[in-house]
Amino acid sequence: MKIALLGAGGWYFSRPIADFAVCADLHGSDIALYDIDADRAGLMAQMGRRLSRQAGAGLRFTVARSLAEAIDGSDFLLCSIGGAGASGAAGYYESPVHLGDKLLCARHGVPQIVGDTAGPAAMMAAFRSIPIYLDICRQAEQRAPGAVLLNHANPMAVLCRAMVKYSAMPCVIGICHGVQAGIRRAASILGVAPHELDTVWIGTNHYYWFLRLRWRGRDLLPELWRRARRTAPPAGERMAWALSETFGHWIVYPEDDHIIEFHPYLAQVQDPTELPYGLSEHGFGLRLRPLYAGEETLAQIRQRDAAVSRTAMLREYRRRLRSVELPSDPTDPLTGEGTARLVADIATGRRGVHICNVPNQGSVTNLPREAILEVEAVTDSAGVRPIWAGDAPPALEALLRKRIIWQELVVDAAVRGDRGLALQAMQVDEAAIPPERAERLLGALLRHNQGLVPTFERSPGRPGR
Repeated sequence: MKIALLGAGGWYFSRPIADFAVCADLHGSDIALYDIDADRAGLMAQMGRRLSRQAGAGLRFTVARSLAEAIDGSDFLLCSIGGAGASGAAGYYESPVHLGDKLLCARHGVPQIVGDTAGPAAMMAAFRSIPIYLDICRQAEQRAPGAVLLNHANPMAVLCRAMVKYSAMPCVIGICHGVQAGIRRAASILGVAPHELDTVWIGTNHYYWFLRLRWRGRDLLPELWRRARRTAPPAGERMAWALSETFGHWIVYPEDDHIIEFHPYLAQVQDPTELPYGLSEHGFGLRLRPLYAGEETLAQIRQRDAAVSRTAMLREYRRRLRSVELPSDPTDPLTGEGTARLVADIATGRRGVHICNVPNQGSVTNLPREAILEVEAVTDSAGVRPIWAGDAPPALEALLRKRIIWQELVVDAAVRGDRGLALQAMQVDEAAIPPERAERLLGALLRHNQGLVPTFERSPGRPGR
């Protein structure tokens, strides 16, 4: 079997490669790595060879010279591409493109903490990445027509929806760890093993709620509430706990830095360095305060990145990769991302249960069938099929429908290069600001991303057309 790793210079790939080495079903596979930074991909391949030797896995690692070479004849494509171009940064979230997006958003009245799933910064990430992903799909349609595509990048639901809607890929699956983190968190509060919990949740990537939580046949949601109410919420989860109380459903992934970006509070902030629920310190990060306080400019961000010694960066990257150790077992699919087991189950046609971002197809009965939801799914030789979860309660249905419509607008705007649809997405988003201000922010973001948003650079006309 051949597995292509695309964007393979990213640190993320150290996890699935380590999993591949200890997954017996994948032993002897060909692993093709491709990245626009071939040096980093080469270092990742070196790590893979080391782990494969230790495990006796017989994995064959090659660094492809082109995207076409990597894809050609592949059975699986594992992608994690931020679309931020090459930089000296340690990763996507520290890249001058993403930091610049966040700086511009804050200056126009929409401070963002993470900016990878909701808000204008996430929209710009989609505008950069969707053309790249659709190019991958077009090449796969010709060079690997039966391949399964697994995506790890954000904005997860938007990227997966774009590929499902605008390509002929037979199977597109998004991989995340948000639900798994929420199950582990609930289990720790209850004092039980995560695998002993039977859970049902509804939602889209990074934004979901438990509908059922049982342990050995017993409903444990009341006990979860009782224990949570006896203690103060931990730092970084105060808002999630408050919203869980308000809606009467426990938020699965309780990280406030993500949760706040699905609600209108950021656009209401007067000082972007003073966010509610202590987020200016926790998650927001002291390091970013000068950025949002206006003490650092776009030019300074770029200069700082350009000043990074490539030799020093690669030396540090090599050191980090050498510290990666061989795990005893592949990551479990219900408490971790479980990438190797997911690939193995599909490849062998084995029925297994996984947590995946895929089209709803009736899993949540009162949400659009085409919407990308993060669901429990069963594998077979054709990919994955979502497991029925039932209706979303009315308030949660309303929140999710709005998020799903935002995703659809962003996808269509990215593919068509349509500034009018982009402005509509900004108004549908919870971080909406008045249309005139939104238009100015969009213009600033597109200028900042010049050279990285090809569909908009080809698009004629003025906003709204």
